[in-house]
Parts: sequence; C-alpha cells; structure tokens
Amino acid sequence: MTVTLVNPDGLPKPDVYRQLSIATGSKLVFLAGQVARDSEGRRVGEGDLAAQAEQAYLNIGTALAAVGGSFDDVAKLTVYVVDWTPDKMPLLGEGVARAAAKLGIDPVKPITLLGVAALGEPDLLVEVEATAVID
Repeated sequence: MTVTLVNPDGLPKPDVYRQLSIATGSKLVFLAGQVARDSEGRRVGEGDLAAQAEQAYLNIGTALAAVGGSFDDVAKLTVYVVDWTPDKMPLLGEGVARAAAKLGIDPVKPITLLGVAALGEPDLLVEVEATAVID
C-alpha cells in the first residue's frame, strides 16, 4: 500500500479519521468531487444524505479502479455537506459504512468536512473529493 495513515503523538486520536497520511507512490491522482449519480448520470438517493454519501464513496472506488488503484490508495478526502449540522453525522456515517462494506475497505482517512450552502445541482446533499497515490 502506498498510503500509511497516522495519528501522531501530541494530536488528538479520533476514531473516524486520521490526522495525516504518508504517501509514497509514483502516481498522484486528484478526483473531482463525486456526487450521488450512477454510471448513467441518474440521481441516487434524492433527499437521503446516507444514500448520497454511499454513492459518492462508491464512485470514488470506481474511479480509482479505472486507473489501477483502490480506496486504500486514498491519501485525503474532503467532504462537502449542504446545510451541515452535527445531527447529520449519523446519516453521513451510515452512508460511508454501507459503501465501505460494499467496497470491502476501511474508510478511515484524513478528512476535512465542510458545511456549504449549496452544491452544483439543487438535489445534491453531499460531494466527496479525493486525492490518491498509486504505485
């Protein structure tokens, strides 16, 4: 694996993400923000944050597989959630967990979670972008 995840001494040690990643591969991959659209561009999970998060993570897995990588190669995630409030965390976590089970991966990565007013289309509730390093 080209990415090692670390919670260094001197920083908090959260369960749901890691503070940093050390990437050593030879190909740096920047994924555009992934949203709740299937391979045909159809909407997935309208009004359902968990379903939309699941689809975004599945799309990341699909994109990385297409270039010879996997979710294990992800060094950093940025998650944008419309009208974020802490009470949405269980729904976000549910969607991530369902995607992780389908992909057979550990979704714990360095992550930045940002609340936003809106995304590129009015039905979107979440967008996830990723940076990966592949050998």
